[in-house]
Amino acid sequence: SLKEVLFGALPIYTIEHHELDRIGKAKGELVGGNLSIIYSLTGTSSQLDTKGKVLFLEDLDEYLYHIDRMMMNLKRAGMLADLKGLIVGGMSEMKDNTVPFGKTAQEIIFDAVKEYTYPICFDFPAGHIHDNRTLIMGSEVDLLVGKELTTLEFK
Repeated sequence: SLKEVLFGALPIYTIEHHELDRIGKAKGELVGGNLSIIYSLTGTSSQLDTKGKVLFLEDLDEYLYHIDRMMMNLKRAGMLADLKGLIVGGMSEMKDNTVPFGKTAQEIIFDAVKEYTYPICFDFPAGHIHDNRTLIMGSEVDLLVGKELTTLEFK
């Protein structure tokens, strides 16, 4: 997918529905990236502006309680309230403690945003994973989360 984008193609990705997906449509600028990095920039002059945007999150090799802390920080900073949509990519090689946290990374993220009404797509094939689809940050996208399939189209 990287080669196609580098040679001018605007991708359209279609993936299967995830049980935690929230059905809906969104249009907006795609922003985001690694949750740990976004979290570490919160409260700085480099904080990501998420208002009115479609936010993409992914991470690698984190403890589940870290995911919870980072999501609560983004929520308290107001970075999750005014999204147009949320795309959750690979949450790879997550770690747990001897006493289990009791939720997956996806469930932790869903709990942080469940009060909002925007569409949410889980397990999007991007991030620290083998099937790492190219995302064009800063591009306008159409996100359609359906009952069976999700489509992400770049404009």
